[in-house]
Parts: sequence; structure tokens; C-alpha cells
Amino acid sequence: MALRTAAVIPARDEAATLPETVRALLQEVQPSHLIVADDGSRDATAEISHHLGADVVHASPAGKSAGKGDALRLGILRARTYDPDAILLADADLGYSAELLSTLLAALNEAHPVAVAAFPPATKGGFGLVKYLSRHEISRRTGYAPAEPLSGQRALLTPALDTLPGIAPGFGAEVGMTLDLLAAGIKPLEIPLPLTHRPTGRSLPGFAHRARQGLDILRALHGARLPW
Repeated sequence: MALRTAAVIPARDEAATLPETVRALLQEVQPSHLIVADDGSRDATAEISHHLGADVVHASPAGKSAGKGDALRLGILRARTYDPDAILLADADLGYSAELLSTLLAALNEAHPVAVAAFPPATKGGFGLVKYLSRHEISRRTGYAPAEPLSGQRALLTPALDTLPGIAPGFGAEVGMTLDLLAAGIKPLEIPLPLTHRPTGRSLPGFAHRARQGLDILRALHGARLPW
């Protein structure tokens, strides 16, 4: 039996890539509900989402960011009001490759209540220090070394979601979620998928992004959570 699924997309200034992502999810994944959690976008992200039929929640006013974790938390809370069997989390910049996320949902069962997409090895982008830190610390604390600790593409059965105390703030959301799932005895099933996304790049904005990401991950590792 197909799972009744609510998809959640946290987004900030993603008007260029969001339409392809949303269309791919609606056409191939076919969630019962699709929620875009707009984190203070200054572009037409919210308007485009409405036009495409998404349910839009606002994590912060235009021009201000509450952070990815807060956007995810609000999006998940809205998704839960629809009483889904599963929740699919997806980044806004996947484009048409988002259609592959149906693989995550198909893998869910009682033995594997959480599935995470692992990207192919990056050919561009940063130096991998943030990913290495995340993998090393998760492994040191739990004995489990995820191949893709920062992946935002995740499918969870709602009982697994119920084990989470909340969402780690900012870009620590995924690391915090993995740690909390492992603490509850749930080992995420990682599935390699040839997804595409916008690389951060080795530029000053890219380095600034990774610095913020690293700080948020340290907060998650020290237990920071936004409670439900």
C-alpha cells in the first residue's frame, strides 16, 4: 500500500530552482501534501510556491532568516497536521532530480523507518572539512559513520519522527537528526542516488556558508535543539 506522504521543502531565495523541484515531486513522488517552508526569501519563492499549489509556511519575515532548522521545524509541524504515514524532506535546489526521492519512500518499512539519500562524490565545491567533521563526530559518539551526514534528502515514517525531541538550529539540522535517531535506536538507511544540486563553490560566499554551517553543526553536536 502506498504511503500517505507529506513533503517538506525548506527554501530561501530559491525562485530559480524551486519550480523544477516542486514539479518533479508532484509528478513522480506524488505526495498528498507539499509544504514549502519559506525562510525569509527576498525573491518570489513564496509566490511561486503558492502558484504551484504548495502549502507555504513562513519561518521569518522577508529579508530575515530564522535558519534552515527553524524552517524545517515549522514545515514538519504543518505536515503533521495532515496525519501522513511518512514525511519526505527535500532541498529546494534539486531540480528534476527530485523525482528520484521516490526511491527513499519505497525503501521505508518497519525495519528501515528512515532512509537518507547519499549524493555521488562531488566534483566541485568545498574541501569537505565540514562533512568530515560531521561524519567523524557522529562515528566517535555512536559507532555509526554515515556516508552523507549532511544530506537534507530524508524520508521518515511518522513513528520515527516521533522519537525526535526537535530540530537542531540552522545548518545543524541533519547532524542533530541523525544523532537523535541513533539515540532512539534507529539507524538511517543510506541509499546512493544521482541527485544534482547547486554546489557552494570555493568562493568567499562559499567559505562564509561553510563557516556558518560548521558553527551550526558544532551547536548540534553540543545538543542544541529547537523543541517541537
